[in-house]
Order: sequence, then C-alpha cells, then structure tokens
Amino acid sequence: MVSNPINQIKEIGQSVWYDDLSRELILSGSLEKLVQRGITGVTSNPSIFNKAISSGNEYDSSLNKLNQKQFNIQQIYENLAIEDIKNAADILKPVYDKTNMKDGYVSLEVNPHFANDISSTISEAEKLFHELNKSNVMIKVPATDPGIECVEHLISKGINVNITLIFSLKKYKKVRNAYISGLSKRLESGKKISSIASVASFFVSRVDSKVDPLIECNSNLSEIQKEKLLGSVAISNAILAYEDFKTDFSNEKFKKLKDHGAMVQRPLWASTSTKNPKYNNTYYVENLCMKNTINTMPEATLDSVEKILSIKKSTSSNDAQYNIQLLEKINIDLEAITQELLNEGIELFSDSYDELQENLSGKIKNLKKEIK
Repeated sequence: MVSNPINQIKEIGQSVWYDDLSRELILSGSLEKLVQRGITGVTSNPSIFNKAISSGNEYDSSLNKLNQKQFNIQQIYENLAIEDIKNAADILKPVYDKTNMKDGYVSLEVNPHFANDISSTISEAEKLFHELNKSNVMIKVPATDPGIECVEHLISKGINVNITLIFSLKKYKKVRNAYISGLSKRLESGKKISSIASVASFFVSRVDSKVDPLIECNSNLSEIQKEKLLGSVAISNAILAYEDFKTDFSNEKFKKLKDHGAMVQRPLWASTSTKNPKYNNTYYVENLCMKNTINTMPEATLDSVEKILSIKKSTSSNDAQYNIQLLEKINIDLEAITQELLNEGIELFSDSYDELQENLSGKIKNLKKEIK
C-alpha cells in the first residue's frame, strides 16, 4: 500500500507545517484533523491574524470581555493572538513530545513595526514568550540586520526563535551565525541548550515573482537560457541555502554544541505556494523536499500536495550555482532584489498589523451597538 504524500515527505526527513491559524480552525477541530493528516507545526503572521480576527464572529465573546477590562487595541490583539497560540500549542504538544522537541511548534510574530528596533524587538519577544509559557512556541523575528542581532540574545536567553523573511544567502549566513553564537553564549553561562529550537524561514516563490520578468526582458540571454532560468532562480537560491546549512551544521564548531544536545536550526521553506499560474501548485514543494528541512504550506498548497501520487527526495544540482552566477553575468543583482523583498515583506506585515487594529476597533464599536 502506497503511503500518502505527506507521509512520503516525512519519510524523506522533511516536516510539513501549516501556514495558517484561526480560532475557527481550533474550535472546529480542523487543526486536530490536520495533525492527523501529518501536519507537525503551525506558522502565523500579522496578515494571517488580520484575516482570522477581522472575519467571522468566533472572537466576539473574547472581544467583549477584553473591551470591558478597558484594554487598548494593542492589548486586545495580543490577548486574542496569545489565546489562539496557546490553544494551538496544546493541540500540537503530543507531536512535540513524540518527536523529542523537533516538531510540534506554533509561531507568533513580534510587532512588524519593530523590525529595525533592537530593544523593542527583544522586549516584545521576551514578553510574548513568557506570557505564552509554552515550551513548543516560537517567536518570529524578521531577518533585518537589527532583527538578526536580536536572535543571538534571545537564543542565549532560552527563547525559541523563528527567523522570518529570509531571502538572501548573505542574510541567511548571519542568521546561522546568530543562532550558533546564542547557543555558545548560553552554554558558556552554564545553562543547558538541549531544549532550544530555532528555524530559519527562507522564502521561495516571491524571488521568482521578482526575477522572472527581468529574465524575460533581458536581451543578453538566448531563448534557451531564458527557458532554463525562468522559474529556476528561487529554487536555485534555496538549494544553495541548503548546502550552506549542511556545511555550517556539520562543522567542528557546531559539533561541540551538538555534544551538549544542541539542535540544528532547520531551514523552513516559506512562500511555497506558486504565484505564477504557469507553474503547477506543488512546484516548490516537489523541488525542495530535502532531509532536515520544513515546508510550511497554506491550505490550497497542502490540498494539492495530497493529490500527488508520489514525492521523491530532491537532490542538489550543480545547476543552482550556475543559475545564480549567470544572473550576475547579465547584471541582475539578486542581493538587491532580496533586500527589496525583505523591505516589502516588512511593509506588508506592518500594513496588515495596522489594518487589523483598525478592524478590531470597528468590530468593538459594532458589538457595543448590538449590546445597546
């Protein structure tokens, strides 16, 4: 009997996490069913919470109670999000225990407006982690240079961190260094490091969305070269990131930490839903199925993956390096593009965060009218 695609992915050594969270998902039992289907983690972000909290009426009861306590909008949002994260973490705790702390995590993001503010990011990350008070939660911090500086401190304090919005190989190098330095600092202080988990969320499809149009209009490329490069840059970028991951987490420096129980910081492939209709829905999943990684999928991508007959382990290709070098030769600056994507990601989440607070204010006003 052929196992289902999710189990095939897990047999290869990749975990499948779900890129969505809402109170409806929890209360309806849908999250438990996703776990039964093979999901072993959940990621969230301000856009996801904006959609969840602003629609439906699952939050109305909590909204009324929090408003009666004279909480401001920021406090109300945090209370709603924390309640959802806690409940989701409880559902995933058996996975956390069964996998010996490798999986079973739920992620909550710091205020995106703090993306370039070290002290505010650290303060909020520490506050959220301690208020959640769950061993299987991660605090999401964006991979800006200030954000990466925060990672070393947070890891040294024993806080699980999901570093998000990584597009660049150079930024990813800094992320790995920050994690390893944080573990080293904690170990030197005499504290245990065996229960600290971190993932590096490396974004995929958005890279092709930016680069493909530049390839199509580049006069220095032949049609054959264009055909080869289109839809290949994001995967090539991720493959090189994976090679860097394997190198840094198998060297002597990390081996010393591993001897004290340190876990590797797995790459988490994010933004793996296809944005270009020319590519099939499972394109980025099938091409990035690698051992010791995670793929976080929204509902539509997960449903498409479950319809695949068979999934095979992806193998690194020499073409990845060639593709990235070819971009340099034709003056497509991938480093500049990835910085632009990071800036856009911060702006998108900041806008969602602001819109969420506006929507919450509107819902509270409407609920007051209904009570009257």
